[in-house]
Amino acid sequence: MQKDLSDYRKTYEKSALMEDSVSDNPLQLFQTWFYEVEKSDGVDEPNAMTVSTIGLDGFPKNRVVLLKKYTHEGFIFYTNYNSEKGKAIAENPKVCISFFWPNLERQVIVKGIAEKLPENLSDGYFESRPEGSKLGALVSDQSSVVPSRAVLEEKLHQLEKEYENKEIARPEHWGGYLVKPISIEFWQGRPNRLHDRIRYTLTSDFDWKMERLAP
Repeated sequence: MQKDLSDYRKTYEKSALMEDSVSDNPLQLFQTWFYEVEKSDGVDEPNAMTVSTIGLDGFPKNRVVLLKKYTHEGFIFYTNYNSEKGKAIAENPKVCISFFWPNLERQVIVKGIAEKLPENLSDGYFESRPEGSKLGALVSDQSSVVPSRAVLEEKLHQLEKEYENKEIARPEHWGGYLVKPISIEFWQGRPNRLHDRIRYTLTSDFDWKMERLAP
């Protein structure tokens, strides 16, 4: 089985990324880009991001999760700490997260260090979730092998009855991570594959060094 994709072509012409028109702080630029994506059409979940880890088997693995908050410190997402990604982060907290917004022909690639959020912050977010999502966190032993879909649905049904009219507390194995960036690269598609790439690197004095990379 094979399929030749060499004729797939796209011309990138929607915008430019120039040093004299961007912030000295990459998180400020991220906020600007995220706002522009939110206001544009064509992206269902602008907060969808790819998280890359190095697994316990030594292989890199990517998966898409949802960014739930960004601050001056970095990027926050939530997951099961006992999942494959959680175990990978516990072993090696160096991660890469990335965003792809094709309607604006943009990518953002972040290298950083992931650390668990304080329990009170994870509690606060968990309390804000719909009840179905809360129960889902209890049902799923994420990344483990299950015999069938029916097993999960039956477990959910049992928990729905157990927690009817009761508060659902956050399980200890579920919570948030803050990815503190050490490098953030912004990619803007340009004609003739001469794309704009601006990389910010955190220096030893906690300032950001800006550089242009060849496309």
